[in-house]
Amino acid sequence: MKKEDKVSVVASIASLIQEYAHFYVTDITALNSEKTSALRRRCFNDGIKLVVVKNTLLKKALESLEADFTALDPVLKGNTALMFCNTGNVPAKLIKEVGKDGVPALKAAYVEECFYIGPDQLETLVHVKSKNDLIADVIALLQSPAKNVVSALQSGGNTLHGVLKTLGEREA
Repeated sequence: MKKEDKVSVVASIASLIQEYAHFYVTDITALNSEKTSALRRRCFNDGIKLVVVKNTLLKKALESLEADFTALDPVLKGNTALMFCNTGNVPAKLIKEVGKDGVPALKAAYVEECFYIGPDQLETLVHVKSKNDLIADVIALLQSPAKNVVSALQSGGNTLHGVLKTLGEREA
């Protein structure tokens, strides 16, 4: 590969990393062409961009970015495929569903600005909530006491009204 080609590939990888909020480093070498095509199709349908990269070019792309990605250095061995997505747990769910026999194999992931290294992190990644999901949970928790107070006041008013009405009818 010519140096100019390498520079453009590094720039392309770096722009993908900046474009997507999350990425997974996987190994898909054990897949034959039919299964690879099926995986690519499934990734496309789930909104995941799958890119096979050379480790040295990926390392250079990561070094060119402002963030510190040195935690990924130990897993950049062998064949590497990157899965890019804007929803943190979608690739993990895909790997868990499709990879019943360990293929594609998770090497590492960068999700919600955290590193997850090793295939044992797959179950954790499946259950990771996005930032928006966490904000929605906090808002629901904050609204819950207010809703309970409003509900109690409304039901108390109806109960009081019923008691007064019954007492009013009784004296007549």
